[in-house]
Amino acid sequence: MIPRYSRPAMTAIWSPESRFRIWFEIEAHATSALAEIGVVPRAAADKVWEKGRDAVFDVARIDEIEAVTKHDVIAFLTHLAEIVGPEARFVHQGMTSSDVLDTCLNVQLVRAADILIADVDALLAALERRAFEHKHTPTIGRSHGIHAEPVTFGLKLAQAHAEFARNRARLVAAREEVATCAISGAVGTFANIDPRVEEYVARKMGLSPEPVSTQVIPRDRHAQFFATLGVVASSLERLAIEIRHLQRTEVLEAEEYFSEGQKGSSAMPHKRNPVLTENVTGLARMVRGYVVPALENVALWHERDISHSSVERMIGPDATVTLDFALARMTGVIDKLLVYPATMQKNLDRLGGLVHSQRVLLALTQAGLSREDAYRLVQRNAMPVWRGEGDFLALLKADAEVTRALTPEQIEACFDLGYHFKHVDTIFTRVFGRA
Repeated sequence: MIPRYSRPAMTAIWSPESRFRIWFEIEAHATSALAEIGVVPRAAADKVWEKGRDAVFDVARIDEIEAVTKHDVIAFLTHLAEIVGPEARFVHQGMTSSDVLDTCLNVQLVRAADILIADVDALLAALERRAFEHKHTPTIGRSHGIHAEPVTFGLKLAQAHAEFARNRARLVAAREEVATCAISGAVGTFANIDPRVEEYVARKMGLSPEPVSTQVIPRDRHAQFFATLGVVASSLERLAIEIRHLQRTEVLEAEEYFSEGQKGSSAMPHKRNPVLTENVTGLARMVRGYVVPALENVALWHERDISHSSVERMIGPDATVTLDFALARMTGVIDKLLVYPATMQKNLDRLGGLVHSQRVLLALTQAGLSREDAYRLVQRNAMPVWRGEGDFLALLKADAEVTRALTPEQIEACFDLGYHFKHVDTIFTRVFGRA
């Protein structure tokens, strides 16, 4: 985790203090469950909670013990015994390290998912507000980066909203997929611990029991989780690239907010660069980079190995912290995005009406021409305009073959900009449930 790209709430989930607190809760709940079924004394379970509930676990002390034991869970249990006293011998009865580590990781991922879902909600709200603000703002649609036909800027934002609504659903599903608990002991057989303990701990920690844990929770769950983060990151990059293109000097239809006192370049004082969306693009690459290691973690040896452990210690915090920051950054960009309708109209008109070529093509076919002949006539008049030689409407009116099929009024009707926006309300209703 790099502080520059981190936010406190998400970072806190992955701190040693949070991790050891979750470990304690798992162990203490398991001990309480063992007391309920008569395996350990109730007084011992109560003492664990009494001593540990408000304890401040000494990270430095745990690290000191681990330097000798070379085992993080044993180091924690040794430190817990120093806090609890003799009753600590009843802690971790029948459990194995993965019971603690895997359950803790899933608690952390669930909490991280809750933050990410809230992040997406904030982005959705910003996109919706700006989409309705520019619902009828005409702009040029582009295919292959080339002027195609008119759209509205609100439709561009509505598309992004629909995509992130899907991403929200994906995150909810990923949260559910990873919200499982394993307290099943060595090789996952429950030989030394009753399945009721797992059920109890799962309920207390807001998780569901893992049906078959084989000592570790199956990593296909985690693969789906991190793959989902990768998809969300890709959607962020898609939106970021759109804004970056629109901010290019030759386009300049929209740009990131430029604050008072902000500097764009150390060398060129005039520069206003799309640094935030460029940053989001880079962060998206990092989040996607964590997906392949998560997929490779699925294939573990037999009932358990720890080849996944080092991977998850890095990608767990890094992927969630990075995506959290990127989502928040994009929300800020959309919220304060500077939009230039006049420039959009200027760019729309730049090709001298060529953006209406399909309407002329269709009108000619409706008038009886074959599609091939209609296409030939339209293209014949369009190419000079593309080269900067004349006006499309004027050339069409001067073309005898065109005017034999269409009256001047019919040709002019093909240049109605509003024609392209007659179904905007329909699209908005589909996306937002209202027009």
